[in-house]
Amino acid sequence: MAGDPRVQEVLDRALAEVAGARSTSDLEQVRVRMLGRAGQLTTLLRSLGAIPAAERPKVGEQANRAKGEVEAAIAARLEGLKAEEHRRTLAADRPDLTLPGRRPLPGAVHPLTRVTEEIIEVFEGLGFSVAEGPEVESDYYNFAALNFPADHPARDMQDTFHLSADTLLRTHTSPVQIRTMKAQRPPVRIICLGKVYRRDILDATHSPMFHQVEGLAVDKHITMADLKATLQLFAREMFGPKSAVRFRPSFFPFTEPSAEVDVRCFKCGGDGCRFCKESGWLEILGSGMVHPNVLRNVGYDPEEVTGWAFGMGIDRVALLKYEIDDIRLFFDNDLRFLQQFGGLPGR
Repeated sequence: MAGDPRVQEVLDRALAEVAGARSTSDLEQVRVRMLGRAGQLTTLLRSLGAIPAAERPKVGEQANRAKGEVEAAIAARLEGLKAEEHRRTLAADRPDLTLPGRRPLPGAVHPLTRVTEEIIEVFEGLGFSVAEGPEVESDYYNFAALNFPADHPARDMQDTFHLSADTLLRTHTSPVQIRTMKAQRPPVRIICLGKVYRRDILDATHSPMFHQVEGLAVDKHITMADLKATLQLFAREMFGPKSAVRFRPSFFPFTEPSAEVDVRCFKCGGDGCRFCKESGWLEILGSGMVHPNVLRNVGYDPEEVTGWAFGMGIDRVALLKYEIDDIRLFFDNDLRFLQQFGGLPGR
């Protein structure tokens, strides 16, 4: 008894489509069209119930054999197509050795690093050495030794990240001064640089983590005049030879007398502009003569030695020097910003 011509017709059509598939995606469409839930062979197998009972076994065997042939043809064609597509991919990805080479992009010095190195260079030229200390400090080194009694209202000036009752993230680099003075006798000439932490809300001018530099000089016959001369030289080296500084009376628990220091606006030369808010001056740091209590706390005799200290934000200096109006740019790692500082050409 002859087989069902419908099965042979579907088989011939399926094999022709499999052979004509030019990609794995084309082949998948053929598979769905022939063997999917609504595929032609699948539908034909489901229709066996309408065939006379005497013919049903033979037609069923014919349909199952056709299904197997189609599945085998699809599997074989799939391997061939995958190999062809792989060869095409390799050919497309093969480098053209005749093209000129690509020069690697050099890195850029971060503006904060650049300013830090400039500050170190100025003070090392004056005979200062660089001192470092831990960022996790005790209350004693961060506050008590610096003339901050436990109930002193000046502690509120520095909103602190406390890790425990006696441990905190340092709010300034002044603890390094205490550690240095405890470890050596005068004369002392150091600058302390590093990250400090305060509970500030991040915005254009504040950050909970920023960078600070402090200077300390302790010896016999140190005076306020030495401090003024040192900071005047620093301003000229950092902001230009025409820079000038002015001192305004202030208060810090660890210095007496204390002074805020401004630098003449290098944008307008002191005439007043938007950059200096029409004042002609830019606030830059705090300073003063080391408080006698601080000298006593480290074992120095304030009748024999005196000293001065100053502190300023490196981020603040960089903002002023490069006329940047948002401190967050220092931490965003945006190449469009960083490439402006040299070493990284634009794309």
